[in-house]
Amino acid sequence: MKHIGQFVREIIPVITGILIALFINDWNDKRKDKAYLDRMFSSMQQEFEESIGEIERAIPRQKAFADSLGVDLDNDELNLYDIMMKAGGIYTPAIKTNSWNAIANSKIELIEYDRLSELAGIEEWKENLHMRNDRLMDFLFANFEETDRAKKKMLRMMIQDIARSEARLKSNFEELLQELKNEE
Repeated sequence: MKHIGQFVREIIPVITGILIALFINDWNDKRKDKAYLDRMFSSMQQEFEESIGEIERAIPRQKAFADSLGVDLDNDELNLYDIMMKAGGIYTPAIKTNSWNAIANSKIELIEYDRLSELAGIEEWKENLHMRNDRLMDFLFANFEETDRAKKKMLRMMIQDIARSEARLKSNFEELLQELKNEE
């Protein structure tokens, strides 16, 4: 019995020390995770602001191209390439989501569901816009020399669709940016 009492007196400080070490380790991990998220959200803010600027530069160009197509719809002298060049070419905004991708590939479990859903939505809109731009370019390259009214109308609809998608993506970026700024 004497040995059991001595064993208990010796084991209690050891167990207490282990529990304190685990508590400190958990606290330190949470502190590091919060610092990581703060850095990533700060980086996201910067990327969102840059992407908003890119989209703001793209939309007027898309609209100018669509307007040029509308004006020259019945002009059989101008092909799609000529109209594109007259409008200043095609501009595809550079949409940045590197910080989101970094979190998604490493510490996604740190983000609450609502924020996770919003960020995933942004990524989906970005991919959707990329797909629309790819379709536009495929159509344009296949029809550069076309002067046909129907081809011009189709291209115009594609450009207008892209401009609407860019405007929606910009709106999503602005909403999420505002939320991130409100949390600071």
